[in-house]
Amino acid sequence: MTSPLSRPSRRVALMLALICTAGPALARNKPDNLVPVGKAVDCVQINSIRSTDVRDDRTIDFIMNGNKVYRNTLPNSCPSLGFEKRFMYKTSLSQLCSVDIITVLYQTNGLQRGASCGLGKFQPMQKMAK
Repeated sequence: MTSPLSRPSRRVALMLALICTAGPALARNKPDNLVPVGKAVDCVQINSIRSTDVRDDRTIDFIMNGNKVYRNTLPNSCPSLGFEKRFMYKTSLSQLCSVDIITVLYQTNGLQRGASCGLGKFQPMQKMAK
Protein backbone atom coordinates (compact mmCIF):
# COMPACT_ATOMS: atom_id res chain seq x y z
CA MET A 1 0.00 0.00 0.00
CA THR A 2 1.34 3.44 -0.87
CA SER A 3 1.08 6.54 1.25
CA PRO A 4 -0.95 9.48 -0.03
CA LEU A 5 2.17 11.63 0.45
CA SER A 6 5.05 11.28 -2.00
CA ARG A 7 8.62 11.16 -0.67
CA PRO A 8 9.30 14.90 -1.24
CA SER A 9 5.94 15.79 0.34
CA ARG A 10 6.76 13.65 3.40
CA ARG A 11 10.09 15.44 3.80
CA VAL A 12 8.41 18.84 3.60
CA ALA A 13 5.74 17.78 6.12
CA LEU A 14 8.42 16.45 8.49
CA MET A 15 10.49 19.64 8.17
CA LEU A 16 7.43 21.80 8.89
CA ALA A 17 6.59 19.68 11.93
CA LEU A 18 10.13 20.08 13.23
CA ILE A 19 10.13 23.83 12.65
CA CYS A 20 6.78 24.24 14.41
CA THR A 21 8.00 22.12 17.32
CA ALA A 22 11.31 23.98 17.63
CA GLY A 23 9.79 27.46 17.34
CA PRO A 24 8.70 28.00 20.94
CA ALA A 25 12.02 26.75 22.34
CA LEU A 26 13.88 29.37 20.31
CA ALA A 27 11.60 32.24 21.31
CA ARG A 28 13.07 34.89 23.57
CA ASN A 29 11.71 35.44 27.05
CA LYS A 30 8.86 37.87 27.27
CA PRO A 31 9.78 41.42 28.24
CA ASP A 32 10.26 41.94 31.95
CA ASN A 33 9.20 44.82 34.16
CA LEU A 34 12.71 45.44 35.53
CA VAL A 35 14.59 48.72 35.18
CA PRO A 36 18.21 49.49 36.08
CA VAL A 37 18.80 51.28 39.38
CA GLY A 38 22.09 52.59 40.65
CA LYS A 39 25.58 51.83 39.47
CA ALA A 40 26.70 48.42 38.16
CA VAL A 41 29.06 46.47 40.42
CA ASP A 42 31.97 44.19 39.56
CA CYS A 43 31.07 41.28 41.89
CA VAL A 44 28.24 39.60 43.81
CA GLN A 45 28.53 37.26 46.79
CA ILE A 46 28.07 33.63 45.70
CA ASN A 47 26.35 32.62 48.94
CA SER A 48 23.71 35.34 48.31
CA ILE A 49 22.69 33.97 44.87
CA ARG A 50 19.32 32.21 45.26
CA SER A 51 18.73 31.41 41.58
CA THR A 52 19.42 32.56 38.03
CA ASP A 53 17.20 33.35 35.06
CA VAL A 54 18.97 33.05 31.70
CA ARG A 55 17.05 35.41 29.44
CA ASP A 56 19.01 34.94 26.18
CA ASP A 57 22.54 34.31 24.87
CA ARG A 58 23.83 37.53 26.49
CA THR A 59 21.66 38.15 29.55
CA ILE A 60 21.48 36.45 32.95
CA ASP A 61 19.45 37.70 35.90
CA PHE A 62 20.93 36.72 39.26
CA ILE A 63 18.15 36.59 41.85
CA MET A 64 19.65 37.17 45.25
CA ASN A 65 18.43 36.50 48.77
CA GLY A 66 15.86 39.16 49.63
CA ASN A 67 14.65 39.16 45.98
CA LYS A 68 17.27 41.67 44.85
CA VAL A 69 18.09 41.18 41.16
CA TYR A 70 21.39 41.81 39.39
CA ARG A 71 21.36 41.64 35.59
CA ASN A 72 24.58 40.57 33.93
CA THR A 73 24.87 41.46 30.26
CA LEU A 74 27.76 39.51 28.79
CA PRO A 75 30.12 41.53 26.58
CA ASN A 76 29.61 38.99 23.77
CA SER A 77 26.93 36.50 22.82
CA CYS A 78 27.44 33.07 24.43
CA PRO A 79 26.36 30.32 21.99
CA SER A 80 23.46 28.14 23.23
CA LEU A 81 23.20 29.86 26.62
CA GLY A 82 19.67 31.14 25.91
CA PHE A 83 18.54 27.75 24.64
CA GLU A 84 20.10 25.57 27.34
CA LYS A 85 19.48 28.06 30.17
CA ARG A 86 22.13 26.45 32.39
CA PHE A 87 25.77 27.15 33.07
CA MET A 88 28.57 26.49 35.53
CA TYR A 89 31.37 28.58 36.92
CA LYS A 90 34.51 27.98 38.96
CA THR A 91 36.05 30.51 41.30
CA SER A 92 38.34 30.29 44.29
CA LEU A 93 36.71 33.37 45.80
CA SER A 94 33.44 33.84 47.63
CA GLN A 95 32.35 36.21 44.86
CA LEU A 96 31.34 35.91 41.23
CA CYS A 97 32.92 38.79 39.31
CA SER A 98 32.92 40.40 35.88
CA VAL A 99 36.34 38.86 35.18
CA ASP A 100 34.99 35.31 35.71
CA ILE A 101 34.07 32.82 32.98
CA ILE A 102 30.86 30.78 32.74
CA THR A 103 30.53 27.56 30.74
CA VAL A 104 27.25 26.56 29.09
CA LEU A 105 26.00 23.11 30.08
CA TYR A 106 23.89 21.02 27.76
CA GLN A 107 22.14 17.71 28.21
CA THR A 108 22.92 14.77 25.95
CA ASN A 109 23.88 11.63 27.85
CA GLY A 110 24.58 13.47 31.07
CA LEU A 111 25.69 17.08 31.25
CA GLN A 112 28.25 18.18 28.67
CA ARG A 113 30.23 21.41 28.54
CA GLY A 114 29.63 23.92 25.80
CA ALA A 115 30.94 27.42 25.10
CA SER A 116 32.84 29.37 27.76
CA CYS A 117 32.10 33.08 27.98
CA GLY A 118 33.11 36.08 30.08
CA LEU A 119 30.69 37.84 32.40
CA GLY A 120 29.97 41.55 32.38
CA LYS A 121 29.22 43.86 35.29
CA PHE A 122 26.26 43.19 37.57
CA GLN A 123 23.58 45.85 37.16
CA PRO A 124 21.10 46.19 40.05
CA MET A 125 17.52 45.98 38.76
CA GLN A 126 14.21 46.91 40.31
CA LYS A 127 10.59 46.24 39.38
CA MET A 128 9.06 49.16 37.51
CA ALA A 129 6.33 50.97 39.45
CA LYS A 130 2.89 50.56 37.91
